[in-house]
Amino acid sequence: MVSGLLSATGRSSLIDPARLLVSELVSNVHLHTRVPLLMLEATVHANQLHVSVRDEDPMGVPRATERATHAEHGRGLLLVQAYADSWGTIRHGGPHPRGKSVWFAPADPPRDSAYRSGT
Repeated sequence: MVSGLLSATGRSSLIDPARLLVSELVSNVHLHTRVPLLMLEATVHANQLHVSVRDEDPMGVPRATERATHAEHGRGLLLVQAYADSWGTIRHGGPHPRGKSVWFAPADPPRDSAYRSGT
């Protein structure tokens, strides 16, 4: 879905980073909550992609934390932090939380980098 949106709007350079980050956020919902459903929203405004993954688990919002180099888990939000121009969390429901969202706007890969989409 996100790949098609980016391709259709001429933002193909963002496909690989967006796929990675969407995969991380969706995986986090399945690994760290007990909710059966999530909502994925992706929009492009003024050539900027904005992706949000929402779940209805009222527990606290996730935070990016440094992990030991040998740790096998816990780096998902660090990847979001590394590949996004901006990202954040939103708690839904005021004083009685009903869920949360993690959102990101990916950064364009530098034109002179060794990064190449699809490799």
